[in-house]
Amino acid sequence: MKNHLFQFSVNRPKWVYALLALLSFACAAFIVNIKIDTDPENMLAADQVERVFHNQIKQRFQLHDAIVLGAVSEHQAGIYNPKSLSNLIEITDWLTQLQGVLVADLVSIANVDNITQQNGALRFEWMMQSAPTNLEQSDKIKQQLERLPLFKNTLVSADHQAAAVYIPIKNKDQSYQISQQITDFIATLDSDDQYHITGLPVAEDTFGFEMFVQMGISAPLAALMIFVLMWLFFRNLKFVAAPMIVAMATVIIVMGVMIGMGFTVHIMSSMIPIFLMPIAVVDSVHIMSEFADHYRKHNDKQAVIKKVIDNLYKPMLFTSLTSAVGFASLMLTPIPPVQVFGAFVAFGILLAFMLTIIFIPAYLTSLKAESLASLKTTETRAKRLERWLPKLGVASFKYSKGIIAGFVVLIILAIIGIQKIQINDNPTRWFKADHKIRIADKVLNQHFAGTYDAYLVLEKDSYAIAQRYSKLIKSLELNDSINTDLALGSQINEAIVALEDKLFAAQNPVLEKSLQELELLKRELAYFQSPQALKLLEQIQNELAANRLVGKSMSLVEAVKTVNRELRSGLDQDYQIPASQPAVAQTLLQYQSSHRPNDLWHLVTQDYSSAVIWLQMTSGDNQKMSQIISKLDNYFVNAPLPEGVSANWAGKTFLNKIWQDEMVAGMLTSLLSAFVVVFIMMVLLFRNVWLGLLAMLPLTITITSIYGLIGWLGKDYDMPIAVLSALTLGLSVDFAIHFVQRSRDIYRQTGNLQKTFEQMYKEPASAISRNAIVIAVGFTPLLVAPLMPYVTVGFFLATIMAVSALVTLVLLPIALKQARKQL
Repeated sequence: MKNHLFQFSVNRPKWVYALLALLSFACAAFIVNIKIDTDPENMLAADQVERVFHNQIKQRFQLHDAIVLGAVSEHQAGIYNPKSLSNLIEITDWLTQLQGVLVADLVSIANVDNITQQNGALRFEWMMQSAPTNLEQSDKIKQQLERLPLFKNTLVSADHQAAAVYIPIKNKDQSYQISQQITDFIATLDSDDQYHITGLPVAEDTFGFEMFVQMGISAPLAALMIFVLMWLFFRNLKFVAAPMIVAMATVIIVMGVMIGMGFTVHIMSSMIPIFLMPIAVVDSVHIMSEFADHYRKHNDKQAVIKKVIDNLYKPMLFTSLTSAVGFASLMLTPIPPVQVFGAFVAFGILLAFMLTIIFIPAYLTSLKAESLASLKTTETRAKRLERWLPKLGVASFKYSKGIIAGFVVLIILAIIGIQKIQINDNPTRWFKADHKIRIADKVLNQHFAGTYDAYLVLEKDSYAIAQRYSKLIKSLELNDSINTDLALGSQINEAIVALEDKLFAAQNPVLEKSLQELELLKRELAYFQSPQALKLLEQIQNELAANRLVGKSMSLVEAVKTVNRELRSGLDQDYQIPASQPAVAQTLLQYQSSHRPNDLWHLVTQDYSSAVIWLQMTSGDNQKMSQIISKLDNYFVNAPLPEGVSANWAGKTFLNKIWQDEMVAGMLTSLLSAFVVVFIMMVLLFRNVWLGLLAMLPLTITITSIYGLIGWLGKDYDMPIAVLSALTLGLSVDFAIHFVQRSRDIYRQTGNLQKTFEQMYKEPASAISRNAIVIAVGFTPLLVAPLMPYVTVGFFLATIMAVSALVTLVLLPIALKQARKQL
């Protein structure tokens, strides 16, 4: 196959150019149909249990994704000054006209009710019917808000310096666009306050927008840097253009195929160009380096190309296969976007190998002799490498014991560092610390109970009630009168109305008894209308309050206790749960006469069979969410829920925790399986178990060192770090395969180990060094990207190349020499 591809390449270079151009343009045509998806919820499969439950809860409690707008005042009276409050009214009024905002659920102190008692009756009135004109009126609003626990430290901060507006949106994909419109409007206000916009939906959508921009900047910048570095090595523009053509064609074809197949560009797949670029260039640089070295000695370029391909074909094939295996192993993870990422990077690696084998010989064959003349005459940095690399070889053997000891110490430190790694992620931290999203997150979470939320959903098992209801309806022959598509509570209400109509027409003792039984079923179903259920919610909230990770929790309890206080005396002593279910029902009925009656259904379902406790948290870290869940689980062990009552979690912060757990477990499985497969491939390649083990040495030390460094730096094990394991596996083994295979080939010619290493530290070591430098330095533009995943990839990509090249050139020769008897 190799010879057929080579002959086709060098004999029909124009055909190669035409086919590559046609394929690239055809795939590029699909890229215009790109669809961006930055929703971490899609990291989970559509049928994932937790995701399905989360979406059911959103629908059941009419919950929506929301943008958080915070206003922070430096006024001596804090946010309670006429100017700040007037601006909040103006902002709230403007938001009600903004397309994409769910006006009915928009919440700020400008559109909520004050609940008071007047002349023995409950009164609901707007908290701010109009803007206050003096500090006295502003202070009155402050006193009113202080009496309403649902709003305290949620709409207004405990330090009175800040106020928040919660902006529910119809579609979370509009978060960035809406946030920009809000920013533009705020710029028109006459205000001295500082305004900040945050919330997971806007953080995720903003990341999507900037990711799209960054994808179009970072990949070309990295390509440019690589091109410049290769020019510095070879000082020949036409010569160094070939690897860049291969890399760019690979990226275009892979992204075009992926988009053309209908896959969205997710957070993971947006980084495919960044991952493919170094891998696609590596093989080309090996060929170009060795071609340049041999061409200085021979004039027959076709003969030189053939010799280079003969030398490099086998190691390039196996490095491509092992790298592809490393990324293909990501398909073992249960995270769909990671599976897509792994599959298409693996495809891109194999594509890059084929393009390298076919295009590079065709390209070099087409270059005229004068175009290659500079390779013979120019004193390049490539030639300078050959001067000090033999010295490195001599030094490595001379100080072999010290080097081995140094690497042993490195491994020990790395193992200690690995134990320090903390598994954690937070979409807000995908931005740099000076990004406006990060600043807003920090400022608002310092003032409020938290801008991150999670829901603890408590449900009363209604199976037994449903069975009794079904039996009763069947006996009354009311099935045709009831809409069975409705929730159980609504069906019971319809049955009660139907029976009352029958009783109105004619009194019937049997029907009266059935009506009483339906009323009983209704009360049993309305579990969270009972005092004992509300006390259960209160006990759980008290436990959550003891957890410093939870800034605040809210439930039906606060609403009931507030209304009960105002119904009875208006005094704090009556801020308590009523003693009977009818009394609780009375408070809830009164609440529904407010200006915002539907707010009640965000806390409890209309049949009162399910209730939700809202958690506000100052951190969206998965680790913090896990700790909250763990502590509450321990609490339920000591204080079990009543029989038939269950508690489950929902919310975006909870979902982020779920997919992070899934990803970590999946990545570990994929890494271990890929490691084993690569080892088997090494043994098959070299037909020697010892050589296979030694070839794994740079890979093993690099992976251990990288993750040890992560632990020592205190960097969280997050999404980009997890995926880097595949890149580490793919790139680290590349140098080892080239070094071992070339050493075997040269040893067969020389029959002398010392002469073998003398030659290895010339052309082969030079090619490895050039590759390491080109890739490591070439991706430094990523370090200035505003998005942390790109910065992480840039930093660790350079580290991977440096460590793997160092181990290959310094430690691997020592290991080969020490194991020469076994080999």
